[in-house]
Amino acid sequence: MHPINIVEYQPWHQPYFEKFNRAWIEELFEMEPVDEWVLTNPDKAILESGGAILMAAYEGMPAGTVGLRKFDKDTYEFTKMAVDAAFRRKGIAEALSYASFIKAKELDAQRVILYSNKKNAGAIQLYEKIGFTHLPVENDVYKRADVKMEIAIDKALEAAINYYETINEQPAWK
Repeated sequence: MHPINIVEYQPWHQPYFEKFNRAWIEELFEMEPVDEWVLTNPDKAILESGGAILMAAYEGMPAGTVGLRKFDKDTYEFTKMAVDAAFRRKGIAEALSYASFIKAKELDAQRVILYSNKKNAGAIQLYEKIGFTHLPVENDVYKRADVKMEIAIDKALEAAINYYETINEQPAWK
């Protein structure tokens, strides 16, 4: 059995969602008002508008998270990806990414976008590895965003299927 288990967000996950994201934001940047709102109100900020949040556990311990915020009719923003420092370098971010692609398809996404910052070089390398491509940045949501990327849902699903075949598992909520 694979040590990483991905599940859909439940209200009791909120402290983990906040803790994991607050750690990287405060380490590299400063909290922006939008961050405070999303981290303390993920149900209103992400879920109520038709988005989703996935949580990762590693050997049963909460270890990471990612959100899909509905951006427009066909697009979801891959947002608030975070892995607890104690669980990094175990494949959790990659597993969350692929699971989010499957979830985005379930939500009828045609593409997934993300905003990041060049200070997150490791994250950007992961995003490129899993198929995201760079776009010009026109973002005014996050002051810190100097990177924008996207992936078409068909390309994302192909990558996710290959990943799940490699580890011989299915997404936990299936």
